[in-house]
Amino acid sequence: MDETLVNDYLARIGAARPARPDLAGLAHLQERQVMTVPFENLDYHLGEPIHLDERVLEKIVHRRRGGGCYETNPALWFLLTALGYDAVILPGQVFRDRLGAPMCHLALRVEVDGQRWLVDTGFGRNSRRPLRFDDRAPQQDPHGEYQILDVPAGGVELRLNGRPLYRLDDRPCRLEDFRPTLWWWRTCPDSPFMQDLFCSLPTEDGRVTLKGDQLTIVSGGDRSTVELPDDSAVLAAYKKHFGFGLDVVPRKPDVRSAGIEV
Repeated sequence: MDETLVNDYLARIGAARPARPDLAGLAHLQERQVMTVPFENLDYHLGEPIHLDERVLEKIVHRRRGGGCYETNPALWFLLTALGYDAVILPGQVFRDRLGAPMCHLALRVEVDGQRWLVDTGFGRNSRRPLRFDDRAPQQDPHGEYQILDVPAGGVELRLNGRPLYRLDDRPCRLEDFRPTLWWWRTCPDSPFMQDLFCSLPTEDGRVTLKGDQLTIVSGGDRSTVELPDDSAVLAAYKKHFGFGLDVVPRKPDVRSAGIEV
């Protein structure tokens, strides 16, 4: 990333440039990305490619879009490394009704002043701030109580409020290592991303989610869901709540929902 793109990225997420690659800067960057870059899979239903390289920055930064873990976390990895952080990519397995296949999640581990931190902005239920990677005690976050536990066979398991979310292999890998599983997520009828349609973003006191034409807003203890009446209302909702425009409405697939939780 050149300096212009770094500055554009920081402006996109409303973040100040850290004076040095320290923990305060890392926490600020993660929180700003979590709060401004939606967790969404719209391009899976718009016929658009998903890029596992620097081309993802055009989507996240200049088109003001979001994505899944294969997009938002690599984008942040490019930014962090450009700012001098020691960040590596870790592969993971997601819990749904059972533990899923390897390489189906992508998260980051960042080392700052000798301490390692889990950074994830692409899971939907991820923490807002970095989690201490080597601490096995519960860790409080605005999004809940997280805990990282050792797995007997190796790696770690992340839990939210006692519920397993995913496991991570603690051996770093490369972005290109995810190409086979990206192909599966992108093409297989059994892929949860092909069976569902969603765009979601946390707010200071809740979350806003658009699934097809169903708009759900959680604010404090209140939750409301409305069915948007037509395509123009759906397009307007993407612009109002998530800050980007679309030319066409992505269509909810006519298959059994895989139940992506956001």
